[in-house]
Amino acid sequence: MKSQTLHSIQSLKNNQQPIAVLTAYDSSFAKLLSENGVEIILIGDSLGMVIQGQQTTVPVTLEQMCYHTRCVAAGNNGALLVADLPYMSYATEAQAIENSAALMQAGANMVKLEGGEWLLSTIKKLSERGIPVCTHLGLTPQSVDALGGFKVQGREEQQAQQMINDAIELEKAGAKLLVLECVPQKLAKEISQKLTIPTIGIGAGKETDGQVLVLHDMLGLNDSFRPKFVKNFMHDDSVHSIADAIKNYVEQVKNKTFPGSEHSFD
Repeated sequence: MKSQTLHSIQSLKNNQQPIAVLTAYDSSFAKLLSENGVEIILIGDSLGMVIQGQQTTVPVTLEQMCYHTRCVAAGNNGALLVADLPYMSYATEAQAIENSAALMQAGANMVKLEGGEWLLSTIKKLSERGIPVCTHLGLTPQSVDALGGFKVQGREEQQAQQMINDAIELEKAGAKLLVLECVPQKLAKEISQKLTIPTIGIGAGKETDGQVLVLHDMLGLNDSFRPKFVKNFMHDDSVHSIADAIKNYVEQVKNKTFPGSEHSFD
């Protein structure tokens, strides 16, 4: 796979070609993903749950995110690397700039932040300083306690309209990607159509510009907790290896057979 850039990822949206995204936290899986068609690798603070055994992503530190970003960068072979800014590491603009610089120096090509309108000035400052930003709306795991748990967001009309407004303003502020998590598929489609930048869905239906799953979930390594939007890609007669499962995921994202209605919310 040729090396992915913000320009090549944007071209995928412009040409209506779905974008395949998975998480990775080490060099071995980064190599496997990037050599089997995954265009964006997310070094997610989800590592707190699937690697560290935490109940939420909140305990993950910046130091840990930098460590895993370096590991992923060492094994990556062409995918665009997006690293999460962890909980409370971007509460102020100064924090966001300093901590984003640390992730970029660790090997990230882009940083990801969770939130809407309150982040606009931060995104502008980061963009002005040459730090590409991915934003995240809907179910934002770092705010799971404030949201009252892992629940679908945007079903109420007022909340849906706020999410649309936030998405538009985030793009205007300089965001280059938007993750939509656990939102009704109709709302995700509307947001994707209104934005110029690509949207990446997880539990947001098949009409976003791309899809992301946590690697451990799509490999069936976390059967004790399987959200509706997860599919185990190891459960297929044609799959004989992890590489096969990854290729299968990429293919189903590309031909829009994943996610199906059973993985989406109305």
